[in-house]
Amino acid sequence: MKKALQPLTGALMIAILLMATSAANAQTTKAEFLSKWQNSKQFTLDVLDKMPESGMNYKTDPEAMTFKEQIHHIGNAIVGISQGFLKGGDPGFTIDLATASKADLAAYVAKSYDYGTATMKALSEADAAESIEVFGNNVSRRQVMALIMDHSTHHRGAAIAYLRVEGVEPPAYVGF
Repeated sequence: MKKALQPLTGALMIAILLMATSAANAQTTKAEFLSKWQNSKQFTLDVLDKMPESGMNYKTDPEAMTFKEQIHHIGNAIVGISQGFLKGGDPGFTIDLATASKADLAAYVAKSYDYGTATMKALSEADAAESIEVFGNNVSRRQVMALIMDHSTHHRGAAIAYLRVEGVEPPAYVGF
């Protein structure tokens, strides 16, 4: 009897291991990602809103981007990466950063996030899973979506540091 249960016990252990591995490797759904993406948009706009006009051209050193350039770079990257790797078309908007007001920049960033949202929503599951070459790496378009989120977080984090140097309390982080 003991020998008869050994294969069954082994099969059960393998099944449990496979389920655990599957759960550990699970990705968020597109809807879950896009919900977090909307949080990223709002958080970026809140960070921009907190900076007084007098701090828009602040930079940490001569080689760094200004606060205004950090925020603009977030929007530009969303549009550029969405166009180049997520099958996005012409967004239909631009901005002249040199003459842009804080309100113009906020509108541009909001449109950039909305453009990214529309581009991501338009991807079929097959398109999202397709492996493409991005900056010398073969990755799925789903991974490109995560890259845009990481990139936005990176530059928004730098902008938050700029707020603190200017003596401004950054907006509270909202995770979900």
